[in-house]
Amino acid sequence: MTEEPAPDQPPPEQHPILRTPLSEGAPAPRRRPGPLRLGRNVNVATLARVSMSAARALAGVVVPVYLASVGYSALRLGLLFVVAGVASALLSTTVGFLSDRLGRKAFMVAVPLLATLGGVAFALTLNPVAIFAGAALGSFGRGGGAGGGTVGPYAPAEQALVAESVPAARRNSAFGWLGFGSSVGAVAGSAVVVGLVPGHPSAAHAMAAYRPAFVALAACAFLASVLGLLLREIRPCSPTPHPRSHRPLLPRASRGLLYRLWITNAINGTAVGMFGPFVSYWFYRRFGVGAGTIGELYAIINASTTVANLAAPVVARRLGLIRSSTLFRIAQSVLLVPMVLAPSFAVAGAIYLVRMMAQRASMPLRQSYVMAQSDPAERARVAALAQLPTQGTTAASPAAAGELFDHVALAAPFLAGAALQLTNAIVYYAFFRRRPPEEELARAAGSS
Repeated sequence: MTEEPAPDQPPPEQHPILRTPLSEGAPAPRRRPGPLRLGRNVNVATLARVSMSAARALAGVVVPVYLASVGYSALRLGLLFVVAGVASALLSTTVGFLSDRLGRKAFMVAVPLLATLGGVAFALTLNPVAIFAGAALGSFGRGGGAGGGTVGPYAPAEQALVAESVPAARRNSAFGWLGFGSSVGAVAGSAVVVGLVPGHPSAAHAMAAYRPAFVALAACAFLASVLGLLLREIRPCSPTPHPRSHRPLLPRASRGLLYRLWITNAINGTAVGMFGPFVSYWFYRRFGVGAGTIGELYAIINASTTVANLAAPVVARRLGLIRSSTLFRIAQSVLLVPMVLAPSFAVAGAIYLVRMMAQRASMPLRQSYVMAQSDPAERARVAALAQLPTQGTTAASPAAAGELFDHVALAAPFLAGAALQLTNAIVYYAFFRRRPPEEELARAAGSS
């Protein structure tokens, strides 16, 4: 005879999509889940990541090289990146606050349309006002190098939606697949640069030569918007619920986490702003290579680093999430030094490849950790506010970097950024080493 459950023991709360227990102590599945096992929202968000990352990779290569080829100095480029960074910070913060109240899906549809408009502006005119406005709308310059690891200002909504769409034991894998989508999209975007952009067009013919790349950028961003329509909205169940009319503007339950993230992200944002938007520009100036050659390098890097996103959850399970993130960030900072001192484009590119592998592995783990430690009803706000110092310092430091490029040395901004990123890794480990995510606490309790 089957034993009836006791009336005072209700069945465990289940995940709204996967129908699996939401218990924090649930053990991680033995079989690492593939994307199809992570549910519809993760699948759609990953496809949107592919498309949006392709747009980001295109922008990371062609925007700085294109503007340099039509006469922009490093300082003027820096000012453009400042404007784009400030606009991105304001938009990202707005998305974070409103998506906790209004839902995530609408912003994952609307924000890519702004990048579409930015791509169209670059394709049609060289008017400085339109160029600066297009960079602000598209957040061009917010990420650089071999493709961005994020999708731009709608990232707070995306991260919150994905965290709400999977149980805790699968969260690292879900963010790993998102990172994998970024890498795949960056490969595609870099390949488009190789196919559509000539080597060294003259200033008079630059706009016509680069127009197909900007049209492709706009098309990729538009596709990401269309994919956003397929997402399913999820209302999180918060352990510290507030009536909608009395919900505090600033996060309360996640306040301590937010303060620590502000400090670490301000340091890292300053570092990234010193060199991140200028990587393509540095290759162009240092070795005299064109956008097509840089695109070839980035395609190789993005194809080679796809495995890093999928390996990141495995490394985190063995070493712990905080320790893994810290080691990856240390590697990123240290490798900048030999890269900028390399004697040839091939050597610098090889070192940059290794550095990007560490960067790609680190990013999904950090995003996953922030979502794990945040109150579910505050996730998007925490994701947005945590990145506000990053965006603010990233927006401010390119102007200083432009001065260093023009008047000190091409290596100077990279060396300053390396020192700051190493400091960030040390502070991050000191702040969070005693605050492991819930699934690690559950495994520790199960093994004791």
